[in-house]
Amino acid sequence: MRRYLLSVVILLLLAVIGVFSTKCTSSNNAGNADRPTNFVAKNPTNEVETKGKADAKQKFDVDIPLALKNTPEQILTRKGYVVSYNKETKLPNWVAWRLTAEHVNGEVKRPNNAWHEDTDVPSGRATTSDYKGSGWTRGHMCPAGDNKWDSEAMYESFLYSNCCPQNGNLNNGTWNQIELACRRWAERYGSVQIVSGPILYNQEHATIGENKVVVPEAFFKVILCQDGSQPKGIGFVCKNSDGNGKKDLYVNSIKQVERITGMTFFPHLPKNVVERVKSEANLDEW
Repeated sequence: MRRYLLSVVILLLLAVIGVFSTKCTSSNNAGNADRPTNFVAKNPTNEVETKGKADAKQKFDVDIPLALKNTPEQILTRKGYVVSYNKETKLPNWVAWRLTAEHVNGEVKRPNNAWHEDTDVPSGRATTSDYKGSGWTRGHMCPAGDNKWDSEAMYESFLYSNCCPQNGNLNNGTWNQIELACRRWAERYGSVQIVSGPILYNQEHATIGENKVVVPEAFFKVILCQDGSQPKGIGFVCKNSDGNGKKDLYVNSIKQVERITGMTFFPHLPKNVVERVKSEANLDEW
């Protein structure tokens, strides 16, 4: 009898332990109930940026700079260009586009009240009030003059994510000279690839407006031509205080601009042309 009672007690204890174990397991797995067994958490930002660059490459047929290290980067594709936006500086890191002979000319005019906020970037972004009374002009990185071929492209060229505080003399002088030269080269060779953006020295930066839009210390522009008899490249670096000097004074090789900016431009060039394209900068060849 005692053995029988002992066996019953043991069976009851085992049953209780089994129920408790099942409840614990169920509770621990409650948050994973809808996840597959091979679930791996991914970084959504990296997914977006990778897809953004792939979309830009396909849409614009332009060789996007390599991903930046330790720098905020939001990739945005527009009708006429692609931009890497920096939410901390409220500036583009760079803007890239392919300028073709067909896009050089067009009938589209600058719209009224053209400049507008880019609502695709986080709040605290640049606004018209930031520039008002600042003493700095709104300097296009991808110029409006390269977007006269389409009304949407023209309108998007006036997004503040395509803009930097720029010295007025530079904007209307040397920077404009370089923009005009790029259009002539696009007409001459059929198309050129262009990457442009601000240069920030390793120092404390001036800012403008309530949103503290950073004022760059200088600007760069690099141009790649793969049409014509031989591929070639050239770069320009202009301080954000220069005015009407000839563009010849600001010529740099693409490799020099890479050293100054820490960026890698046109990373998918064939090995047999990369040295010539990036190391040589002869304005006479253009």
